[in-house]
Order: sequence, then structure tokens, then C-alpha cells
Amino acid sequence: MGLSWMSSAQGLLVGTLDVVLDSSARVAPYRILLQTADSQIYWNIACGSSRKEITEHWDFLESNLLQTISIFDNDEDVITFVKGKISGIIAEENRLKRSEEQEENSGKFLEAELKMRKLFGMPEEEKLVNYYSCSYWKGRVPRQGWLYLSINHLCFYSFLLGKEVTLVVPWTEVTQLEKNATLVFPESVRVSTRNAEHFFSMFLNVNDTFKLMEQLANIAMRQLLDNEAFAADRSLPKACKTLKNVSALKRDFDARAKNERYRSMFRLTQDERLDGHTDCTLWTPFAKMHVVGQLFISNNYICFSSREEDLCQLIIPLREVTIVEKADSSSVLPCPVSISTKNKMNFLFANLKDRDFLVQRISDFLQRTPDGSWSDTNPLSLIGSSGSTGVPQSAGSDSVHEGRHYHGGLPTAQQGLLRLYQQDGPEDLGPKAMKERMKEEAWNIHFSEFGRGVCMYRTSRTRELVLNGIPERLRGELWLLFSGAQNEMASHPGYYGDLVEQATGLCSLATEEIERDLHRSMPEHRAFQNETGIAALRRVLTAYAHRNPNIGYCQAMNIVTSVLLLYGTEEEAFWLLVALCERMLPDYYNTRVVGALVDQGVFEELTRAFLPPLYDHMQALGVITTISLSWFLTLFLSVMPFDSAVLLVDCFFYEGIKVIFQVALAVLHDNMDALLVCGDEGEAMTILGRYLDNVVNKQTVAPPTPHLHALLTSGDDPPPEIDVFDLIKASYEKFGSLRSDVIEQMRFKQRLKVIQSLEDTAKRSVVRAMMSELAFSIEELEDLYCLFKSKHMTSCYWGSSSSAAQRHDPSLPYLEQYRIDPVQFAQLFSALSPWVCGSHTPTLSARLFRLLDQNQDGLVNFKEFSTGLSGMYHGDMTEKLKLLYKLHLPPALCAEEAESALEATHFFTEDRLQESSFLSDLDSVRQQEVTSGEEPKNGGEDGEEKKEVKDYRYYLRMWAKEKEPKRETIKDLPRMNQEQFIELCKTLYNMFSEEPSEQQLYHAIATVASLLLRIGEVGKKFGNGAKKAEAPPPARPGEEGPGEGTSTDAQVCQALADAQLEPPTSDEETKDDTSVSSFSVVSSGSLQCEDIADDTVLVSGEERRGSALDADWSITFEQVLASLLTEPALVEYFERKMDIQAKMAACKAQRAVERQISSASDHELSQHSS
Repeated sequence: MGLSWMSSAQGLLVGTLDVVLDSSARVAPYRILLQTADSQIYWNIACGSSRKEITEHWDFLESNLLQTISIFDNDEDVITFVKGKISGIIAEENRLKRSEEQEENSGKFLEAELKMRKLFGMPEEEKLVNYYSCSYWKGRVPRQGWLYLSINHLCFYSFLLGKEVTLVVPWTEVTQLEKNATLVFPESVRVSTRNAEHFFSMFLNVNDTFKLMEQLANIAMRQLLDNEAFAADRSLPKACKTLKNVSALKRDFDARAKNERYRSMFRLTQDERLDGHTDCTLWTPFAKMHVVGQLFISNNYICFSSREEDLCQLIIPLREVTIVEKADSSSVLPCPVSISTKNKMNFLFANLKDRDFLVQRISDFLQRTPDGSWSDTNPLSLIGSSGSTGVPQSAGSDSVHEGRHYHGGLPTAQQGLLRLYQQDGPEDLGPKAMKERMKEEAWNIHFSEFGRGVCMYRTSRTRELVLNGIPERLRGELWLLFSGAQNEMASHPGYYGDLVEQATGLCSLATEEIERDLHRSMPEHRAFQNETGIAALRRVLTAYAHRNPNIGYCQAMNIVTSVLLLYGTEEEAFWLLVALCERMLPDYYNTRVVGALVDQGVFEELTRAFLPPLYDHMQALGVITTISLSWFLTLFLSVMPFDSAVLLVDCFFYEGIKVIFQVALAVLHDNMDALLVCGDEGEAMTILGRYLDNVVNKQTVAPPTPHLHALLTSGDDPPPEIDVFDLIKASYEKFGSLRSDVIEQMRFKQRLKVIQSLEDTAKRSVVRAMMSELAFSIEELEDLYCLFKSKHMTSCYWGSSSSAAQRHDPSLPYLEQYRIDPVQFAQLFSALSPWVCGSHTPTLSARLFRLLDQNQDGLVNFKEFSTGLSGMYHGDMTEKLKLLYKLHLPPALCAEEAESALEATHFFTEDRLQESSFLSDLDSVRQQEVTSGEEPKNGGEDGEEKKEVKDYRYYLRMWAKEKEPKRETIKDLPRMNQEQFIELCKTLYNMFSEEPSEQQLYHAIATVASLLLRIGEVGKKFGNGAKKAEAPPPARPGEEGPGEGTSTDAQVCQALADAQLEPPTSDEETKDDTSVSSFSVVSSGSLQCEDIADDTVLVSGEERRGSALDADWSITFEQVLASLLTEPALVEYFERKMDIQAKMAACKAQRAVERQISSASDHELSQHSS
């Protein structure tokens, strides 16, 4: 049966059509058709395979279309409207299908991420970056499977022919990452850790995989250095389309790699983001030709780099741009774009593929550029100056200068120290001065031909001029230009002055070190023999230490900064120092000089590659690591005469670190013959030191600056002088093939080695420091430190209740640097503690954490953690019991837990209480007592508080001095009250649940608990007897005593009930009646009210709450110890030696076991276990 939909003059839609014989009806037996009364044509509106389906379609049409078409006057309008509406619905459906297909492509990646978490037991915080099909070589057999690369782990899984292979390697444990091709492992990647090597091969694209591995390993090394978790870049442009099987994180990493190359190529700041790049040509007026290269667009710059190296490079800050326009296109010059700047320079780019889009993107960035020429209102901000002057905007008037430590009126704010001290000297007309003027003229010609300032064309001619030496008058300007510091200074007007004001007067470890080294900075130069130079140096160094506290101050920074101040103003020297420390010499000046150690390793590799005979001999002497550190840290400024070393700094700012490597290799090459016959390290260092002392600059016009090291080591027969220009030229001729990208690759390899070596050194330092204090073996301490640090690192990237900066303080000793919070402590405690308490373990962990956290900052360091564990494992019975006793006293036992102990009495209502013989005896004792008021209780508490304060200060002094603490005697421990004793009973009953002699231990604890209850009652009786004369008797002593007795023992009974004990059945040993009584109370839980003895006092809720706190009942640690010593089962338990190795091995294997359980079936697990 078919339904036909038609419109009539009355607006009714009726009609039928029999389509039983229609062949299409077998596919869709129900259809809705549109047909007018006078037409033989109909349109298929909907179809369905069942009456229910077609009815749903009809209901939709009825509710969405029928009311609307009734307003049309003729059938043609109806047909047009309906056809258009249905076509729109179909188009929307198709659009949704296409979007679902795109989501399905990305959905494949989400499916892989979920599979990774299931296979390897990873939390949701662990993000998958990419996954690859490859083979993992296990022995000589390749296992085909999937390699998952996540932010923090390298994972591999294979299940082939019933055999499962699961591998998880944290990136922080990777010590070496290499891509190699051998006969055994073709196109393979080797991943090395401290304990194993893993080989992966048969990648579809091994280069892409290896690059991603490098990036992830680099992030892990950064985590080891600063303990900061990976943060996705939220400022990246969104992808125009969803790429199949490519995650957003993978795009993030690809963009990061491009950004790093872009910033490194053009010396841009860390916040610069590459928006895109395209092939093009640039018209070079100096060469009258079009240069082929690439155009780069970022949020603040337009940059160009020629395809042929050193042919042409260009940087155009958007703050300098005035006009961007599309020029007329021709066959000679297709799709050109002209860019004009404020200094009247024009740049013509052509052969642009998408010129309109490019111009639109540049226009968008120009509108965002904070510049007065693009916006009528320019709000005050640090980033927003259109000028390139080094004088801060805040230094505009004398009123602003008042009270400021740095202002435009200072001599060092207007010019460099060298010019300041040479301006009064007579004019030099000698040959050296003429040579200097010829250099200046050559640069002036270069400026007129290639431009001056940030928009200058940088060509091979520029490099030649730099290698010939920059004139002293232009040195500061060109250093700023080539280092990129000029752009940053122009973008942050007034920043340095504000920073000086903030940093002045602050005292820190960095400022103390700065003050100590101020007068050691080039003391032979007259610019630093007076307060003007010293004060300027102090301001620059303290300002930078305040800007970047992660670096603060490092020795050698003072020497480099002194040279920067000679040729630039204070602000210029500051921004040059920023460029050095944060971009050109990364990680050189942090607390462990990691960057310099990395480059030292690179230098060793280069020596082995270029000078193999010398490398072998120098390695035997151990000289390379000794000499090269000072060379790199100070850019030769501390080992070479100043006038010579400054020429190397010229080349460094233009070429980068490769110049320093080239010159260092050239120095070794020139001294190879002498070094090969050296017999020891001292002789080799003397040869190299005297050689560098005699590297001279014969073209300098400045008065000679004495080199102190040269004066001390010159000897009677000084070696011949070496011209620094000849040394630089020889370094380019012999070692000029060095490429920056090759150096970066070598740096990555060495960075893994250096940082892991530093981590091993830290571990050894911790072990040495703790060996004398703890009874753990060396291997146990090392494993314990690795587990502790692993937990700390896990919290860095999987989140924590405290920030990484709070948990890691590099200024502390190694054993106190890493700290964990209560959540991480609880995880380690449950895995390593010998006291297994079941569900009570978290409570015990929290108490131990509070006990160890002496400074109450919510964090525990490794020293405190290992001290607590050592007491559990290696203490004698007294030490273990003392620790257990203190876990149930403040500060370990918090007020909330004490209140929860009081709530135990609420479980004993009238229908559940039973009076045992033991309780009756205690009641009769209490009925004879006359209790006193609250005065003794308060006095006792005050005494305990004073004792705790004394104990707290004692331990603070102990940790600060790092000395062995004075042994605490058992008499120093405070008394334990009723609520604390109840908590101790709970802990003891939970400790024995997994012991073979479980029932014997329960009997022993019951006996001890009953004995201590009576001891406490007797002590209370004697204590109250002494106070009879002072305290007035209570109004109703006959009821108060039994009520208290009921409450006290009921809480002990509830502690036993919480432990869910069964009544003892063994009668091998004769137990105290009170013990049997205690167990009888636990086991009789279903007694009726009529079973309760007549003399039982039933306490109401309010009375119970008030009587639960028995302030007069207390016991001492000596009493607890003496009572426990009467039970052989307890003595054997607490004197037993525990093995932490098994616990640590299980802790290491725990995650692997969890991964296998989550990824394998029961059958697979049984095969695996067999």
C-alpha cells in the first residue's frame, strides 16, 4: 500500500496508489509521493521498509509542512516549496554524514588511544600522540605489533600466534635514542635505558617516527630539569580539515618543530608562532636579480630566507611596516606583493601561489600589531612600541627620574662604558686608527647598499665584514641586530627600568653571589675599577636574576655581561644577556650548567670525528672535559686576551655556537703535535693555556688590556704570538663544514646522556648521605630513591594537589629536592609498608605522613620518607612500638579522628549492650571512686602541649643541621588518653589479618588491651584519690562511674567489632577472664534487651556524648611496652626482620601486572603464568 500526497483547492491531502506490483516496492514497500491533481508526474518524498517507519515520516511532514503549504494559492508554489524543503533536508543530512565521516577518521585515533589505555593501564591524563605499525626485536625474532608514543611513555603491544609482548618505557628513563641501519636491524630505531636496549624496525616512515621520539624524549629531559609537565599549545591555528589518524597533539608537535626551526633561523623570541610559509622570489636591488627562497609569516614578523645558503636573509618586523599592497602582475613578475617600511625601504616578493590569502593574513596581523600607526588608541603595555630606541618610555621626564635607581640621566643609560671612558682621550691618527676607520666606511657602504637596522639584507658580504672584525663604534648596534635583542628591546619599552626597581633591595642567594663576583669581573679594565661600571653591572645582573629565577645567577655571567656593558647601554646589555641565556646558549647558566656540559660532549664527538688521534690521547689524559667548559661558558673571554676574544663574540652573535666549536677545534689542531707527546693532564692544560694567552689582535685601536692569566704564565720563553684573524680564518677553512642542524642533532644525543648522568650523580649523593643514618643497604636505598622520584615525576605529568614548583626546589640538597604530597605518599606506603592493615592502611598512612611532615607544609621529602620506612623495617621492637605509639598521638592523630573514635559509643544502644563480668568488675571499682573536676585534665593537656612544642622544635633543628638526632628516650613520650588508646587497638587488630598466626595474635592483643584498660583505671583511681580534697564530689557519683566504664569498654569492643573478628576456638593457652569477656562481647551481637543485667546503666545519647571523654584515664608508653612483652606472639611479630626488596620488586612490577591483566584474557594469563 502506498500513500500519495496531493493538494486540492480545499487544502486536503488525500490519495492512494497501489504499488504492489512495482519492483522497487520490494526494497521500499512504503512511500510518500507528491502529486498535483492535474499532473501525471509525482515526486518521491519518503520511503520506508515498514508501516511504522513510513508513519514516522508522515508525522514529521504533518507537523512541519502541512500547515505551511496551506497558505499557498496555486499548486506550482506548493511543489516548488516542498521540493526546496526536501532538498534542503537531504543536503543537511549529507553534510552531517560528511562530518561524521571526518569524525570517524579522527575516531580511529580515539579508538587507538582507548586501546592504549586499556592495554597498558594508563589514566585519562596520559595522551597518545601517535601510533605506528612496526616490529619489535625480542632476541632474534621480530614481533609485529603497534608502537604507541604517548606524552610520557613509549609502549609496544603484540599478540601473535598466542604469544603476547607488552613493553612500557617512560621517556624519563631513556638514556640513548639512535636511528641506524644494519644488516641485522634494517632501518631500525634503538631505544636504550639504564637496564636494557630495545630495537624497533619495519616502519612505514622511520624518519617521521624518529623525529617524534626525539621531541618526546626532549620534553622528558625538560621535565627532569624543571619538573614542569607538558602543556599543549593553545595558540596554534586550527587545522582546516581533520587529518586521518593524526591527533591534535601530533599537529602540536609538528608545529612546535617548525616554530623552533623558524625562531632559531631568524633569532626570534620564544613566544613567536609561525603562521605559515610559502615559496616565492625576492627582488634584491643590490644584485639586480630575483632570489628564490621561502617567505615566513608569524604574528610579529615577515621573514625571508634564500634557498641557497647565505645568499640572502631578511627580517621585517610588522611594527616597521607601513604599506602592504598587491602590485601589477605580469609574465616576468607574476603575483607580486610590495611591502614598504618606515625607513623608506621597499621589498618586492613575487611568484606567490595564493597572493590574496597572504595579503589578508598580513593585514590581519598588522591590525593586531600594537602600534600607533594602526590604531587611534594605543593602551599602555609592555609590548607595544613602534620605535627601536633603547631608552625606556618611562624615562621621559625628570619627575619620573626621581627616586628611580635606573633612569635616562645615568651615564650608562646613554652609552657604553668603553665610549664613556674613551671620549676624553686624544684622537688617534695612527695606522691602526686608519684601519678602524676603513672598517667603519666599509660598513657604511654596506648600510647604504643593503639597508640599516632590523630590515637590513643579510648576505655573504655581511658575513665577510663580520669576520674582518666589527668596528668598536658599531659593535653594540650590530650585536643587538644579529642576536635579535633589538627586536625584543623595541617590543618592551621601559621593561628593564621597571625590573631594576622591582629587584633593587631584594636579598636572595643570587644577589649574594652577584655581590661576591662584582669585583672579579674584568678587574684589569679601568671601566670596572670604579663604582659607575660596578653599579651598572650590579643592576643588569640583579634585574636578570629577578626576571628569570630559574637561572638566577651563575658564575661566568658576570664576565660576559661586563663585555656587553662595554659596547652598549645598560638596557642593551640586559637584552643581549637575555638573548644569550634564553636563546643562543640554552641551559648554559642554570644551576647545573647543563647546556655547557651538553656542548662539551658535542665537542668531544667533533674532536673524535675531525681529530681522531688526538681524541684518543686526550681522552686518556681526561683533558677535553676540563678545558672546554670555561671556553664555552665565557665564549673564550676568560682564557684569551680581551681584544682577541671580543672578535670571537662578533662572529658568535652572527653565526651562533658553531663558531665557538670551530675555533676550539682549530686551537686543538694547532697544538696537536705538542699535545700528543704530553704525559699528563697538567702539561696539556699548560700548553693550551699559554697558546690562548698569546692569541693577539694586532688591529685593535684600544689601549692594551692586561691579561692576568698571561702575565702569570708567560714564563721566560713565551711562545710566538698568534693573530686572532688567522685563527678565525683557519677555523673556517678547516672546520667550516660544520652545520647548525648537525650540531643540534648532536646536542640532542648528548642532552640525554648528560641529564641522565646528572640524575645518577644525584642518586649516588643521596645514597652516600643516607647510608650512615639508615640501616638500608646501598641497593635498597637506590631502588627506594628511584621509586620515590618516579612517584614525584608521575605526579608532574598526571596531576597533583600541589604544583611542581612547590614539590621541587633545586636549591636544596639532593635528598630534599623532591617532595611528595599525601596522595602520592599513601600510594608508596600501601606498596612498601610492612604493616599491612587492610582498609585501615590509608588511615595509618595519613598519620605517618603528618608525623613525618615536621614543617607542616603538606609535603614530605625523601629523607623523611626513608627515615619513616627504616624505623618500620630495621628498628628493634622498642623502636617499632615507639613509632606505632606516636602514630596515635598528635600531630599524627588529628582531631577529626579522635572525634570519630568517640562516635563509637553511638553504636551501643539499649538493644545491643550486654554487661560482661569484666565490665561489671570495672563498674564496681568506679563506683568506689570520687572523680574530680576538669582542672587536672586541663593541666595535663597543657603539659603535653608544652612537651610537643619542645619536641617539634627539636626535630626542626635536627633536620636543619642534618646531624644524627639525639636518641629519644621512652620517657619523653607523652601519655596516651582513652580515645588514642582506642585508635591504637583498631590499628593492632587490623595489622594481623594476613598473618599465619592470626588467632594467636588476636588472643594476645585482647589480653594486652584488657590489661592496659585495668592499668589505666588503676592509674585513674590513684590520680583521683590525690585530688579528693581539692575537687567537690559530683552530684550523682553512683551513675557517673558506671556510665564511664560502659563507654570506655564499649569503645574497645567496637574497635574489635570493626576488625570483624571471630571468637577464638583454641584453648591451648589459658587466657585471662577479661580476654574471654572481651571476645564474648564481640561475638554476641544479637542480644535482646531482656538479656541485659539489672545493674547495667543504659546511657542516653547526650549523657553518652558527655561521658565518653574520660580525661583521667591514661597510660604511658612504658606500660604499653611492658604489657606487649608479656605476649610471645607479639614479641615474635615485632622482632621479625622484614625484607623490603620483595616489596620494591612487587611495586616495580605492579604496573606491568596491571597492564597485562587489563589487556589479556584469563586464558592468556594462565598461559603467561605457566
